[in-house]
Amino acid sequence: MELALNHSKGSSSSKHRIRTAGSSGLGTVGMGLLWLTEIVKPLQPEFCHLIIKDNCNHGTAMQLGALFLSFALMSLGSGGIRAISIAFGADQIDRPQEPTNKRRIQSFLNLYYASVGIAIGVAVTILVWIQEKIGWGWGFGTPVLLMLISTVAFLVGSHLYVKKEPKKSLLTGFAKVISAYLKKKHLLLPPNISDGHYLCENESAFSAPTERLRFLNKACLIVDSVQDLNPDGSARDSWSLCSVQQVEELKALIKIIPIWSACIMMSVAATQRTFPNKQARSMDRRIIPGSNFEVPAASFNIFIVLTMTIWVCTYDRLIVPLMAKYTKYKHGIPIKHQMALGLVFTCMATTVAACVERMRRGRAISEGLADKTGKAAIVDMSAAWLIPQHCLFGLAEGLNSVGQINFYYSQFPKSMSSIGISLHQLEVAVGNLLGSALVEIVDAATKIGGKTSWLGDMINQAHYDHYYWILTGLSILNIFYYLICSRCYGPVDRDKEDEGHCFH
Repeated sequence: MELALNHSKGSSSSKHRIRTAGSSGLGTVGMGLLWLTEIVKPLQPEFCHLIIKDNCNHGTAMQLGALFLSFALMSLGSGGIRAISIAFGADQIDRPQEPTNKRRIQSFLNLYYASVGIAIGVAVTILVWIQEKIGWGWGFGTPVLLMLISTVAFLVGSHLYVKKEPKKSLLTGFAKVISAYLKKKHLLLPPNISDGHYLCENESAFSAPTERLRFLNKACLIVDSVQDLNPDGSARDSWSLCSVQQVEELKALIKIIPIWSACIMMSVAATQRTFPNKQARSMDRRIIPGSNFEVPAASFNIFIVLTMTIWVCTYDRLIVPLMAKYTKYKHGIPIKHQMALGLVFTCMATTVAACVERMRRGRAISEGLADKTGKAAIVDMSAAWLIPQHCLFGLAEGLNSVGQINFYYSQFPKSMSSIGISLHQLEVAVGNLLGSALVEIVDAATKIGGKTSWLGDMINQAHYDHYYWILTGLSILNIFYYLICSRCYGPVDRDKEDEGHCFH
């Protein structure tokens, strides 16, 4: 979960980002090792029947070690790529002096997310089909080849990239601000910002600290210029006196945490895709009635990707220009409104999922399939009924996730762009962990007394619909929590503060 933030700590400049992305070739090595566990016999456990498991042997230490090492390497690689790829791409087209720069960056962020959607779409259709019809060897080998090509292409083109000078470590800066504040917490701040003297860096985006989280301003307050400053104007002790830039960076992170936490629930709901896959396997997945071709259960996730991609492209190329022409919103739907709409559509998706599952389960019981498993448990009901909930989840992700990325990128100082993007990845990771914990809690609580678990493997006896209703209830509560956080955050654009006296 912390890999993205760990990578972003040292990647807040283009030079560091190139090195971080290059090191993410570890992901290719990890995927290659996973591929080897499928094609090299000594790395495979003995054959185990999926139904009769009495004589199954566990994997050896070497086999498990190779498997877990592949996962670790892939995590390191993806942590490097996901933490910096958006910020690095934005650096290539960033032209602050041009009036259209903000719109160009926003368009890039939208289209970047659309390209991610296309990649996921290929994964859940073509790669899933290869794995099911040809074999896991080809299923793992294909992404290894694609990742190798992309890594080589990235490194070959490195001389063409915009490379910005490295900046200081953000996390070290946060620690210095906290240290300086603790040393000065007994001091009283001037009544007005304009009455204080503060340490500013050359070319800093801030000429004076803001009023928000005012107590932290003590960290950059100059008490005695003779004792606190060197002859060149720098701080004698950077752990006792910080710059306004460092203070405002920590403020930006603290202020954004509540809204970030309110978006976790969407990931909790959207990442529960194992259950729709199980539902799809128990339904009629044939495209044409009477044919033998069945859509792989996992491939129904393509409707999430398609909806998200279509929405992002339509929004960027059609809706934003129309809103700019006919409304006061020159850059499209306000960012915080986008995130709120994403949470609303998440709630709608879980509601639809609950209703569809109730109908599917009722039909299975009426057909006498409650005790059946496998193909014998397939209900006379088209899996197309699952498409609406997938589309709603896709629209929710297109609104909330893209909104989050735009929000973090616009609200954080430029020096924090990598950490800003990493927060979205961290939110997804936390959502996955909380989602897994929720599943365990519901499963344990509902089978007390020997009862059938709501989330049991016997899908026609389980109550997945009840679980979806729990997600709906939590999503409704989360919407109110988000509205409170949004109101407390205030306007998205930074307020103009009174300028104090700044020492460079």
